[in-house]
Amino acid sequence: MMTTTELEEMVEKKTGQHVVKMKGVSKIFPNGNVAVDNVDIDIADGEFISFVGPSGCGKSTIFKMISGLVENTTGEIEILGSQVQTAQQKRTDVGFVFQDATLLPWRSVLENVMLPLEFQRMSKVEKREEAERALKLVGLKDYAKSLPRQLSGGMKMRVSIARALVAKPKLLLMDEPFGALDEITRQSLQSELLRIWESQKMTVLFITHNVFEAVYLSTKVAVMTPSPGKIASTVNVSLPFPRDDEIRTTHQFSDIVARVSRDLKF
Repeated sequence: MMTTTELEEMVEKKTGQHVVKMKGVSKIFPNGNVAVDNVDIDIADGEFISFVGPSGCGKSTIFKMISGLVENTTGEIEILGSQVQTAQQKRTDVGFVFQDATLLPWRSVLENVMLPLEFQRMSKVEKREEAERALKLVGLKDYAKSLPRQLSGGMKMRVSIARALVAKPKLLLMDEPFGALDEITRQSLQSELLRIWESQKMTVLFITHNVFEAVYLSTKVAVMTPSPGKIASTVNVSLPFPRDDEIRTTHQFSDIVARVSRDLKF
């Protein structure tokens, strides 16, 4: 069992490398709306960071700036040691999972997962093998030939995660991927996500409105203020890995949830 302290020590040994660095980052839209205001955060290789905050606080805007979909107004953003515009060219290094699984209904599960590989210099056999590997990772290897309409909501989300993982990204951005799921399915996928994160050694940035989910999943929780969005605090989650469902009932878990909840009230 790995404690959070041991995980942090492991991260530090990776030459201090940061996957994401944001310094003085703000986003002001043409209508004058300040979505994000002067955000500073460094995210080390191998961390799992959850962003929590009220609706409209700029969580998704931060992700869009990191991905290069939205340009920051001020400040600097580095992804994997490069400016965000340069990092955009290395698209396989960054994976995305959104709340909607966004699967193509006419393509099989396997074909949906293969989408990110279509423009890579790989043989069809190699692409298929990588897609099958990703499906096995999320527990759906027996559903490769199924169509999205034949799957439950939780299974569709697993396919979406497999599609994000198929190119073996170093950074995975997840924008409320479990928000539309029932609680039983949600908790099951939380456990699956932690298993995948630990096995793949990647960095995960995760958006959620659910404080319990944020604490269960993360090494740290970034608490954001209402609009304009700032990072009010960063809470270390000193819970051991691997985490099981029983940890949700411990006093330590409850104490961290209470700390994050207090910080959300500003």
